[in-house]
Parts: sequence; C-alpha cells; structure tokens
Amino acid sequence: MARTLAFPKLPPYAVAMPLYRPVTVLTGASSGIGRALAHVFAERGHELALVARREPELAALADEIAAANRKRPLVLSVDLGRSDAPARISHELIARGLEPAVLINNAGFGLAGAAAALDRGEQLAMIDLNVRTLTDMSLRWIDSLTRHRGGILNVASVAGFMSGPNMAVYYATKAYVLSFSEALHRELKPRGVRVTVLAPGPVPTEFQARAGIGRKLPRLLTVSAERVARAGYRGLMGGKRLVVPGLGNKLVTFMPRVLPRSLMLRLVAANQSGRPKARKEGWPRRWPEGTA
Repeated sequence: MARTLAFPKLPPYAVAMPLYRPVTVLTGASSGIGRALAHVFAERGHELALVARREPELAALADEIAAANRKRPLVLSVDLGRSDAPARISHELIARGLEPAVLINNAGFGLAGAAAALDRGEQLAMIDLNVRTLTDMSLRWIDSLTRHRGGILNVASVAGFMSGPNMAVYYATKAYVLSFSEALHRELKPRGVRVTVLAPGPVPTEFQARAGIGRKLPRLLTVSAERVARAGYRGLMGGKRLVVPGLGNKLVTFMPRVLPRSLMLRLVAANQSGRPKARKEGWPRRWPEGTA
C-alpha cells in the first residue's frame, strides 16, 4: 500500500512572510511633483526606488535624500514610454532582493495644441506613458502590495474631470487615470491594498519654461509641488479614494456636475487659448516627465 507523505503544517506567519525587502517605487521622480513626493516619502521612512529617464537628476535627488540621513534610494534610469519598461523595473528590483510595497505612478506628460495640429506619434506616446504604463505598473505587483498591505498612488489631474479642447488627448488620459484608479480602489480594498488617485491643479514646475508658456498660473488654483506631495501622502496613508489639493481645485472638479457640457467645453477652450500653438516643424511642446 502506497504511503502518503504528510508535510508539516506551517504557521500562518511563515506562509505570508515576504521573500524580498519592501520598497516604494516612484516613477517620474526627476522633477516637479515626483521630486517632492520622493522627499515626503523618504522623510517618513520609506526606502525608495526612483525611476525616470534622466539619471543625473535622479542621482542628485538620491544624494540629497542620503545627505539627510535617509537610506539612499535605488536609481533606475528607464524610459517609461517603452512597452518593456515595467518588466525591466521588475527585473531590476528582483535582482536586488526588492519588491514593491507602495507604488507611485507619477510619470506623465502633456501636449498643448489642437489634436489635429500636434504630432500623432507624440500623442500616441502620451497615451503609452500616461495610460498603458500606469495600468501595467498598477496591475503587475498586486500580490506584492497585498503581502505588505501597501498601496498605489496614481497621479491624475483636475483635467481628468472634464474634456479639454486644445489638450484633448492629455485630458482624456487623465480621465482614464481617474476612472481606473477609483475602480481599483474599490476592487483592492478587501485585499488590504489602498489605492488613491491624486488630482492636482496647476503646479509651478518645469512645465512653464519647457513648454514656453509665459503667462502666470491662476493664483486661486495654484498649489506648490510640496503641498501636493504632502496631501497625496496623507491621502494614501489614510486610505482615501481621491485627493484634490486646494479649495479652488475642489470647486473646479465640482463644476462639470452642475454646468452643461457645452458650456464646460467653451470654458476650457477659452482657458487653453492662451497656450502656445503647436509648431509646424519638429516636436510639439511637451510637458516634462514627472509633472501632472
């Protein structure tokens, strides 16, 4: 008669024990809101993996954090617009014995101008980064996030609450981030994973200089990158579904609920009319990585 081998029963904590060290993965960390988020999370004891294209800027940020007696973040120079970027990040983390406990999807860019006038390839690249990469990253490490009872912070924008003539694709990508993140918040809550979508308004960053926009930002809506980062951190740690920093921006998100869509389209189009037109030759104007 064949013998049945009985394996010893493991205690619950042994089954759940992670094999890898937890880390907070932050994309688009080289400037703007991403840079501020790196400082906020590091100050609160998170070990960071900073991801963006610009390695010198990431290295300088990592040095700043280390100089403040924090653990020096891991620097990963990765083009997040590539379809294999999430897989490469995963490979780099595993090779170092790390796995995400918290994921911050902050990388993104925008294009100012009429959709028909902008470069089609650049607009598709915007969708790749703002939508496809964010979705891949959000779904790739759910098991790891569950083990560590961690969370996801996805950076959207108040633009996600409305349609945006003269920035049509950008507004649409942020609407996706908003909808996807709120649904994921509901789906992952029973697993102990927090999902928060951060929707800032105008933030003084590299955007104005790089995009060639000289006009001043509206004072009522403008919130600093540092304040946005602190609000995002508090929201994620508190398990909030949505964070909109600033009273003015909260009012903006309420407008589409009470105003006719045709009027909202006219208002947004009028607001965007002051932005520079798309150039006829070369690349169109692009928001820098790490600004929302």
